[in-house]
Amino acid sequence: MRGKGKTTSFDIAHLAGVSQSTVSRALRGSPLVNEETRRRVQEAVEALNYKVDKHASSLRAKHTGTLALLFFEDPTVDESHINPFFLSMLGSITRACARQGYDLLISFQQFSHNWHADFADSKKADGIILLGYGDYLDYCGRLEQLVAQGTRFLRWGAVLPDQPDISVGSDNFHGGRAVAEHFIEQGCRRIAFLGDASSHYPEFFERYRGYAAAVEAAGLELDPRLQANAESSERSGREAMETLLAREAPFDAVFAASDLIAIGALGVLNEHGLQVPRDVALAGFDDIPTARFVNPPLTTVLQDTRQAGELLVDSLLRLIRGEPVQSAMLPASLVVRRSSLYGQLR
Repeated sequence: MRGKGKTTSFDIAHLAGVSQSTVSRALRGSPLVNEETRRRVQEAVEALNYKVDKHASSLRAKHTGTLALLFFEDPTVDESHINPFFLSMLGSITRACARQGYDLLISFQQFSHNWHADFADSKKADGIILLGYGDYLDYCGRLEQLVAQGTRFLRWGAVLPDQPDISVGSDNFHGGRAVAEHFIEQGCRRIAFLGDASSHYPEFFERYRGYAAAVEAAGLELDPRLQANAESSERSGREAMETLLAREAPFDAVFAASDLIAIGALGVLNEHGLQVPRDVALAGFDDIPTARFVNPPLTTVLQDTRQAGELLVDSLLRLIRGEPVQSAMLPASLVVRRSSLYGQLR
């Protein structure tokens, strides 16, 4: 420890037995610092008669009155790079911010550089909401870095037991199960699934697990040939549907892990002379606006974007205030339209 000169946060860290970054987080009231550590830091501050640099502290603790919403860049036909599912959530998040007296800054997650550190260091916003993430196993490291540097953020996505962050998501398992049970009630016995069914895409995987649980509970065969990987885009849905047809394994229903995948699959089925729902029942997930206007209208699973937006904003503000916040899972509900009424004419 220094014998002379101005006391610094490094001196505080040495006396408290913590890192300098922990001292910084404790002094600015970060919720990531537990009460015991906060007490030790405060005792060290008092013992060394440490005076906080008010100018530096105000820069660190400055409230901007702004929240940031960062989109993951998705492949889209209109080059917006925003999954249309998130557009309705954008509206609810904007309204929730306005009610709380906050502005909303909208941008993309820039994966070409160290965006997570750069954005937090820029002090543009008091907290961040993340929408979308691609391959979760690749993305998880970035979430861990955000947590480590004390960034206040929430994510829309799957709620997982070992995740490093706080998230708000839908009950994907029961949504997927509801789709498969509906198909079975319609008389379908060979139900295909289009979507990545692995931990790389946990939301899709939970939808697959729900579908598989319903198929097995009905005593039906869970044929691995009836699952084809797809990401959430029409192009990927077309490719997955072509893969499924090429296997020549019979099926009478298709559960697509997103509406975009379902819409892509619908085009391929039509091109191959298979009519939905007379020959094949079809359902998606998300209830994007387009789902109502395709022919036939698409059965899907509704995720409550209004409630999701409000909960994301409310939870992030509580996190900013240092209040306890936990991940939350919202219910998902089946919306039946003509595409899943197996055996019927359009």
